Amino acid sequence: MLIDTHCHLSFEPLWSDLDGVLDRAVDRGVTDVVVPAFDLASWPRVASLAGRKGVHLAFGLHPWACAEELDQRALERALDQHGAVAVGEIGLDFKVDGADRERQRAVLVDQFDVAVSRDLPVLLHCRGAFEELLELLAWYRPLGLRGVLHAFSRGPELAHRFVGAGMSLAFGGAITRPRADRARRAAAAIPFDRILLETDAPSIGLEGVPPEQVEPGHVRDVALALAALRGAPLEEVAERTTGNAGRLFGIA
Repeated sequence: MLIDTHCHLSFEPLWSDLDGVLDRAVDRGVTDVVVPAFDLASWPRVASLAGRKGVHLAFGLHPWACAEELDQRALERALDQHGAVAVGEIGLDFKVDGADRERQRAVLVDQFDVAVSRDLPVLLHCRGAFEELLELLAWYRPLGLRGVLHAFSRGPELAHRFVGAGMSLAFGGAITRPRADRARRAAAAIPFDRILLETDAPSIGLEGVPPEQVEPGHVRDVALALAALRGAPLEEVAERTTGNAGRLFGIA
């Protein structure tokens, strides 16, 4: 059994073939999928997935959408009403053109506060702002904040720093690429109990698979790559990463 801990089922082309996408995932041993919202417009579509077998929801405001008005009470209602397992996708992205860094930080802090108040993990996106994110995590760790830095593709040194900050790391298509040396070394180096698997479909490709063709079922390919990197059987990778995800998100 495998869990895709980050997949945008609300995006095309996945949205138009939900039944087929989920059936193909189960055929490959992927029984559960965590689906984060992105912007306020995506919240209703993500909410409509509530109740689908094996689908688990997250609500939040991505840094690319930080100009939108975040209402903490509305976020709390969405999380509560739809049985969300995380606050996300949220984070910092200072590489985006014209990034309003102070606005991003303010929106992220508001969402960290909600996560702590609801005792939910966070799904974190980060580009070009690792030091700033680590600083915020150090502030919130004593308050019980926990979560995962998704789509990790940097090296072991930074990976260990996020593990030390109390975060798990989710690896996806990057570790299937032989030339993605940093991500592959990080996946081989950090403690097994901090590793999750994801696809980030349909946003990130795998070796030989373009992003628009990636589905939750491809998390099996990520698991196979991790097994090779760790020198572990696929069965162990599945058991341990699924256990990690289950504990973090409360997925039985």
